[in-house]
Amino acid sequence: MQISSVRDTLTELKDLGIENLANIYYQLSPEELISQTIARGQGRLTDTGALAVTTGEFTGRSPKDKFIVKDASTAGTVNWNDFNQPFEATHFDQLFTKITAYLKDKQVWVRDCSACADPAYRVNVRVITETPWANLFAYNMFLRPTEDDLEHMEPEWTVIQCPGFHANPATDGTRQHNFSIVNFAKKMILIGGSAYTGEIKKGMFTVLNYVLPHEHGVFPMHCSANQGEAGDTAIFFGLSGTGKTTLSADPKRKLIGDDEHGWNGEGVFNFEGGCYAKTIDLTAEKEPQIYAAIQDGALLENIAFLADGRRVDYTNSTITENTRVSYPLHYIDNALEPSIGGIPRNIFFLTCDASGVLPPVSKLSPGQAMYQFMSGYTAKVAGTEAGVTEPKSTFSACFGAPFMPLHPAQYAKMLGEKMRAHEVNVWMINTGWTGGAYGTGTRIKLAFTRAMITAALTGELDKVAYREHEIFGVAIPESCPGVPTEVLDPRNTWSDKTAYDKQAADLAAKFIRNFEKYADKADKEILDAAPRPLQ
Repeated sequence: MQISSVRDTLTELKDLGIENLANIYYQLSPEELISQTIARGQGRLTDTGALAVTTGEFTGRSPKDKFIVKDASTAGTVNWNDFNQPFEATHFDQLFTKITAYLKDKQVWVRDCSACADPAYRVNVRVITETPWANLFAYNMFLRPTEDDLEHMEPEWTVIQCPGFHANPATDGTRQHNFSIVNFAKKMILIGGSAYTGEIKKGMFTVLNYVLPHEHGVFPMHCSANQGEAGDTAIFFGLSGTGKTTLSADPKRKLIGDDEHGWNGEGVFNFEGGCYAKTIDLTAEKEPQIYAAIQDGALLENIAFLADGRRVDYTNSTITENTRVSYPLHYIDNALEPSIGGIPRNIFFLTCDASGVLPPVSKLSPGQAMYQFMSGYTAKVAGTEAGVTEPKSTFSACFGAPFMPLHPAQYAKMLGEKMRAHEVNVWMINTGWTGGAYGTGTRIKLAFTRAMITAALTGELDKVAYREHEIFGVAIPESCPGVPTEVLDPRNTWSDKTAYDKQAADLAAKFIRNFEKYADKADKEILDAAPRPLQ
């Protein structure tokens, strides 16, 4: 039994209810975790030194199997819906008892870490995993305490991940054998039946999205963030696959973080200590920083190899489109440490419009920004969730509905307050299709998207003329450095203009129908920002 020099982990786990273990590996280094993974036949090294593993049955999140324990505190505060599904406390206790029994005579890997770069909001987390490589993921993705920190820190939240344990839906209250359950009263997350590591980080993101606004008045955001040489901060909202990680990894700007942040009175801070990037079709030319980060200590998930068995074939989606890599934030050579930035000057809403209707770049009024934020229109990109094999248009409130326990109007109100307190430019960037819908049109070139964002950040888009989109009302720039003029107006890219008008009207109707459930909590400014279908 491994004994820590700074903590009595054996006793601490016994007090938690986890005992009779075969071995406890506490706070192992990445090198030790990688060595153990290879020795157990659970992974292998690539030619760059990264560890490659497969996550088995689940290669993406399973939102339908995510639950929150409903108790006296959460009953009236959580926005219960298809993503925030209530779970009985008795069933949670029953599952915990079963998991602790399952772990008897097994080895576990324990890591103490933290979330939130701003010390004022830091949450200490203990992650207990069934495999060494899942513990490596926790090392990569959370903040890493020093040896001195460990001596004094007390874990506030506990995450237990047991992929080998399967629930019995008939008796355990789950939908099927896999589950991810958050218990705010016990400050614990149970994950079973799925080895997909994203469940670990998204579980804690859900926790912070409830605790930070509810207890501290901090605005939590599913966004990436970076900072320019002048100290200007930009944030990028968007679901997986819309380009948050790619577009925030700008060699000319310092990366604050790629996925999860909070916005307090002084600025923006990262929740995480690492990045979790998609790697499908990754190249050194398109995304040099991410490509270079796949080195010793990085964890690749569900990738395939070239014939030599050492080099990764990033074009291969045999296992999943959702191939991933996790690595510490400092693997990005221009990462900002500590990962804390100032008040944002530019906000980008990234949407992957599978209908090919929305402009590749447009400027939003405050009312339009609030409306679009509450709508959260995008397309679920293949592989980010179980069962999604091609882009599918959807509305995800706040660009992250599966992780938002409170009502979207509460988050939108916080965004509105931030916008009114500071003069912030808000842009909508369509990283989806142009010249037609998915299957007919083409994906907007990444080089064009980067040029549009650069023009917004440098103020070049403040110098050009705009015209109003006839249905969505957003302001479309008539020119943009580095982008062909004909690309800027989506209608011009369609050979059949009548088909575009029909598709645009159809998308506008979808927006209006979706927003009906929020209308009673939206003010006139927001309601007036709704699309106006042509008569």
